[in-house]
Amino acid sequence: MSKSEVAELPLLQNGDVVPCCPPITAGELSQVDAEKMAAMFKALSDPVRLRLFSKIASHPGGEACVCDIADVGVSQPTVSHHLKKLREAGLLTSERRGTWVYYQVAPSVVAAMAAMLDLRG
Repeated sequence: MSKSEVAELPLLQNGDVVPCCPPITAGELSQVDAEKMAAMFKALSDPVRLRLFSKIASHPGGEACVCDIADVGVSQPTVSHHLKKLREAGLLTSERRGTWVYYQVAPSVVAAMAAMLDLRG
């Protein structure tokens, strides 16, 4: 997956995300599945990104304005950089409203990642 490529998580008709990859116990991962998984986990492997993802996921209403989550100990341009990386990995969606951008965890992405790591297969 190139640095500029955005991970696309397929949606079911009800809006739930199809897990990006088969459960880890289902068999050896294909190159494509391994690249998709690695991009998501790489995006979350940075402590600032993990904190931002956590702030958004736990924010009341399931979405957060960048103005509400920017206090993670780095500058605003660095926050924007990290949020972009989370969006590119398919972990967040965003919507501009006036001068502010609101972020949400991509629909069912946490459940999709958990299903991928489910050892019960």
